[in-house]
Amino acid sequence: MFFAALAGLALPGRGWAGAQIEEPLQDQVRSALSSAIANSAPPKPRFDSTDTRLAYLRWLGVMSERLKSRKSEALTRIEFLETVWYEAKRAGLEPALVLGLVEVESGFRKYAISVAGARGYMQVMPFWAKSIGDGQASRLFHMQTNLRFGCVILRHYLDREQGDMFLALGRYNGSRGRPEYPNAVFANRRKWLLPEER
Repeated sequence: MFFAALAGLALPGRGWAGAQIEEPLQDQVRSALSSAIANSAPPKPRFDSTDTRLAYLRWLGVMSERLKSRKSEALTRIEFLETVWYEAKRAGLEPALVLGLVEVESGFRKYAISVAGARGYMQVMPFWAKSIGDGQASRLFHMQTNLRFGCVILRHYLDREQGDMFLALGRYNGSRGRPEYPNAVFANRRKWLLPEER
């Protein structure tokens, strides 16, 4: 009974990540991606101005309120949002897009597993742990590791698709050229924009 309940918690509502495809990587690409995921945990952000810091704190407060129904524990919620913000910015991605992707992929469930074996918040396939990580796929359930892998992989696909986010999202999902997945991520992205960004 316990294991059946645990399995029910782990499976995401939709199998979006099921078709993700392992593609051969050139040595320099593998090296760059490995380097990108190897850095340490996110530092506390530093800001150039008080206005920039206040804008970040406002973003954090608004997003925390929106995420409250999915993550009720305040410290866990704030740590998650701080990490999403840092990893998204680090990879040159928009935090709202990353939050939209997480919502589609895992419904904000840390231990989500797809039928294809994709893991965690961003539904990273285990082959990535072998290809650019240390080979330990179980680490994909660690929040910061999963978010870093997911953001680095999405950035890699965005670069491969020459800045076309629609195609990059399709490649991330293994459904390149089909509209359902990118459209779902874009629709959920809008939920995570600040009111003045909509």
